Amino acid sequence: MKKKRGKLRRYITALLFVGLVFGGLLFMSPLKARADFGDFSGDSDYGGSDSGWDSGWSSDSDSNSTYYSSNGSSSSSGEGASTGETILTIIIIAAFVIYYFRKQPGKRKAARPKASGAAETAANTLKPMNSYLELDPEFNEAEFKEKLSNLYIQMQQCWHEKNIESLKPYFTDAFYNQCDRQLDMKRKQNQTSYTERIAVLEVVARGYYQESGMDHIVVRLKARIVDYTLDDNTGKVVSGDRTAEKFMTYEWDLCRKSGVITAKRDEMRTVTCPSCGAPVSINQSAKCPYCGTVITVDNEDWALNGIKGISQETR
Repeated sequence: MKKKRGKLRRYITALLFVGLVFGGLLFMSPLKARADFGDFSGDSDYGGSDSGWDSGWSSDSDSNSTYYSSNGSSSSSGEGASTGETILTIIIIAAFVIYYFRKQPGKRKAARPKASGAAETAANTLKPMNSYLELDPEFNEAEFKEKLSNLYIQMQQCWHEKNIESLKPYFTDAFYNQCDRQLDMKRKQNQTSYTERIAVLEVVARGYYQESGMDHIVVRLKARIVDYTLDDNTGKVVSGDRTAEKFMTYEWDLCRKSGVITAKRDEMRTVTCPSCGAPVSINQSAKCPYCGTVITVDNEDWALNGIKGISQETR
């Protein structure tokens, strides 16, 4: 009887200790924010090992599929020692907990598996990209991928500036409104995201499908970033790291009205401004020069309809 009570007492003590530890960490640590566009990167890696990253692979090895950018965003100093102190505290606590439970009899519990990311669109639901040329002979996959690489970089800069209005022509209305609501939380929390040392490592058009009168192309985009979030009032790091490299895998879904043909390089597609009725060349600008309305081009050109975070690996 005494043996059972002693064992029960040890477990209760351990539970109270763990509760106090996590309560203290929550008290010491600010609310964790994320940094890249759409908040897909975080302080914990996710996704399976089948995300396609090769630990020995260098981003400099393939200039045809690598696009670089320096964000150019100024970063204020002052994450202070808080991040280092928090990490040290966690290490000490973890070591103590491990030591305590190793002294106790019984089987060891398996380590918690890494969180899973979103599932990629099943390949058997997509048609091959080479058959898309039958629908649009002018479609140029290389130009399409380069455009998406540049768009990714622009998106990170707009997220940092907390203003995505310039992206409206390249998003569907629903996706734009969703992102703007998400960004509004950062404005209210007085937090600013920084995404630096951006390298778009790979853009692969996995295939296409058609739905509700729209053509959709599903793209896998891989990028290397360094990202973190600062508190606007204190200048301290809320989440992320100024030096750790994160290798991100995303899935983008882009859509366009079925039957639209890609304009030739020297051609300009003209659409009618929904506000004033003036003709606007969307190959030059997506803002009406007469009334200033920003025109969403999802029916006339490829527009981003959604993003999924597939995996994150920090090195």
